[in-house]
Amino acid sequence: MDRATVKDLSGRLDAMVADLDSLVTHESPSRSVPELRACASTLAAIFERVTGKPAEIVDSGDPMRGPHVRWQGGVEPKVLILGHYDTVFPKGTIDVRPFRLDNGVATGPGVFDMKAAIIQAVYAISVLDDHVRSSVEVLFTSDEEIGSASSKELLLERAHSAGNVLVLEPSADGGALKTARKGTGTFELVFTGRASHAGLEPEKGINALVEMAAQIPVIAALAKPEIGTTVTPTVASAGTADNVVPAEARLFVDVRVEASGEKERIENAIAKLTPTVEGCVIDVLGGIGRPPMPASTSDSLFALAQRCAEELGLGQIEGVAVGGGSDGNFTAAAGIPTLDGLGAVGGSAHGEAEHVLVEEMPKRAALLAALMHALAS
Repeated sequence: MDRATVKDLSGRLDAMVADLDSLVTHESPSRSVPELRACASTLAAIFERVTGKPAEIVDSGDPMRGPHVRWQGGVEPKVLILGHYDTVFPKGTIDVRPFRLDNGVATGPGVFDMKAAIIQAVYAISVLDDHVRSSVEVLFTSDEEIGSASSKELLLERAHSAGNVLVLEPSADGGALKTARKGTGTFELVFTGRASHAGLEPEKGINALVEMAAQIPVIAALAKPEIGTTVTPTVASAGTADNVVPAEARLFVDVRVEASGEKERIENAIAKLTPTVEGCVIDVLGGIGRPPMPASTSDSLFALAQRCAEELGLGQIEGVAVGGGSDGNFTAAAGIPTLDGLGAVGGSAHGEAEHVLVEEMPKRAALLAALMHALAS
């Protein structure tokens, strides 16, 4: 791969943007199965038209989850291109905020996380020769944004088979790659008490809201920001009426860990929370589902990416550690070399201002193509 690859892909930018428009317009909320199926069909059709080889639509095995999309260049892959086509935006968002291209900036639900990256990957494959293609496998899942429950087993199986994983999550600021990630998880705590009339006989109630209020500072104090552990209560609810002692309260807690042993420490501490209100019961749901992605798993691939970027004339490329999680956490924790953040350049993921700088799309596609070429060799 050389600088001609960038020029070749730059000449196809209009086609890339047209396919991005189509993919964004077929919205794909994580829990909307009909929309996910339609989007998967659109994606498979783009694969076949651009690469000349169809993608397989793989049933998730869960009627509440959409299918996954898998493309195989051969039977013995050396690299897995990993991403997801589901988005966090609810059904109907596309009607309010359709795909737009204005002064080189593309907007629309899911454009940055990560539909532009999907298009980049398809076009990257299209410039590979047959030998390199035969070493490439691509997997786009339908449930990454909601925990990857139906796709985790499949993506780990395919990652082990390939031996190298390139993750298409959006780039960090300035197009930086993501070389390490914190482990992430969400706990849901359910506090169960007993309802009673707040004015006539409050003493007969067991106030779940008071219990939750007592536990919040205890939970928040588990954080150790000096070693990268954050514990953040985020959503709380309680009660049914203003004259009723609350019989139930619920609290969601976002947890991010980086250091070894912190996952176990936090999970054990939350499991052992002791009620302060007599008779109240605390049930703990959830946990730290994605383990940390250590920088050591990306070292060799990041060095290779830096060399590829230099050969393509893309300048120096940076690598950063980030707090958010991805499916790369799973593959890295399994000991498989993993490099993340190879997706689009833009910003505001998951927000109304989500956007992609389309002039960067051919460059990112060329970088991905160069990495696949190097790993195939």
